[in-house]
Amino acid sequence: FTVLNPATGEALCSVEAATSKDVDAAVTRAHSAYQSGIWSKAPPLTRSAILSRLAQLLEESIPDMAKIETLQTGRVIREMNAQIGRLPDWLRYYCALLRTGQAFVAPTQGKLFNYVHRIPLGVVAQITPFNHPLLIAVKKIAPALAAGNSVIVKPSELAPISVVQGYPCLNQHGIVPDGVFTVLPGYGHSTGTQLASHPLVRKVDITAGTNTGRAIGAIVGANLASFTAELGGKAPIVVFDDADLVSAVNGVAFASFVASGQTCVSGTRIIIQDKIYDQFMSAFLDKVASITRRMGNPSNPQSSMGSVISVKHLERMEHMVKSRTSGELLAGGERITGRSALDGFDFLRGAFYPPTVIADVDVNDEIWQEEIFGPVVVVKKFHDEAEGVALANASKYGLGAGIWTTNVSRMHRVADEIEAGVVWVNTHHRNDPSSPWGGMKESGIGRENGIEALEAYSQSKSVIVNTATAEEARAGEDWFADSGDVKRYG
Repeated sequence: FTVLNPATGEALCSVEAATSKDVDAAVTRAHSAYQSGIWSKAPPLTRSAILSRLAQLLEESIPDMAKIETLQTGRVIREMNAQIGRLPDWLRYYCALLRTGQAFVAPTQGKLFNYVHRIPLGVVAQITPFNHPLLIAVKKIAPALAAGNSVIVKPSELAPISVVQGYPCLNQHGIVPDGVFTVLPGYGHSTGTQLASHPLVRKVDITAGTNTGRAIGAIVGANLASFTAELGGKAPIVVFDDADLVSAVNGVAFASFVASGQTCVSGTRIIIQDKIYDQFMSAFLDKVASITRRMGNPSNPQSSMGSVISVKHLERMEHMVKSRTSGELLAGGERITGRSALDGFDFLRGAFYPPTVIADVDVNDEIWQEEIFGPVVVVKKFHDEAEGVALANASKYGLGAGIWTTNVSRMHRVADEIEAGVVWVNTHHRNDPSSPWGGMKESGIGRENGIEALEAYSQSKSVIVNTATAEEARAGEDWFADSGDVKRYG
């Protein structure tokens, strides 16, 4: 298949899609590597040292990888430089966990020594999306390798280059044993489905839309394998009347339009308290106009916002905006054509859509309820805290949310009430390898990041050792002894 630059429509490269035989061979090879113990039974300190080396290699490749990410996603280079620069942190975090992790002894009764430690699952499959190709891949790969699994990654067919290019780098340096890490490019409906259904795959970890997550989850469940899914989102941003207005406007713009709105935690439902609504909207629309005015070539460090991933995706967004049954369009709403005022870039060559703002949308409207995955926000005012929380929770999704307030009591109270797995207060999109990341309701199952992710890629093993002497065992543990004395059972 051909990978296109969504900002220009030009072909970047052709990538060979994995065949059914390729998938089966990769899983078999990964399973053999797991059973050999070369990685699965390697000492944690050995795995930690190797992950540290991978972090160093990744760090050295950041400038090149950032350029690749911009070319294949259409996102601006300033975003990709900032994002890719953080990725070694994920590998180093799990290096540290491997060096500090401890097993434990369970407080069993009697003369028993019961130690519990964690072992890998086996072969794990990871299906990653187009919006953050390398970030999301590394977020999944780091804990999976740290736990001792054999890992197979299926990157999005829309943006596979950075993950595919990083794969031979690992093998050429001889860092990771053969079969322990594999990248299989291909289509989700074929390669992804075959991976998820393979009986030797013991866990599937996917970032995708909710419908895709449901379909893959049903397949994985039939094999009684583990499943982690980061799915759709429709993040509310609740702005209270005591918020610092300038910070709130800047923060909401960042939440809504970074990555051209193509993140699962994008601020898409902006909920503003009535006392500051007019003032906020005036400043916010000025910010939107500024972002639109400074759009240009994504490779230009001065460009404010890039393209969306494809013309097909743009057309879907346009349809959702134009087919809504309520709301007033305040900004955007039409595909950008013509040339950039910033640098003369020809927008018509790519899939460019401006920051779009729609006010007073009914909560039952599709554009309020469904993920649009682009730079489109709906805006609604609220009167009191209870109404603001109710509007924030008026969604089937629950991945991310934001709150803007200077009232310390309120920020904690509202954060507890909002139904989301990640809640930011006076900021947005903050992400760290130590901080759990995942959703409630229809936004997914399980968590990325942190100790939870490492444990989700492993399973506990309980070993119970009888420490009684032979004499004690003969006297107290012959269940079928003729005497019929009461014995311990369990």
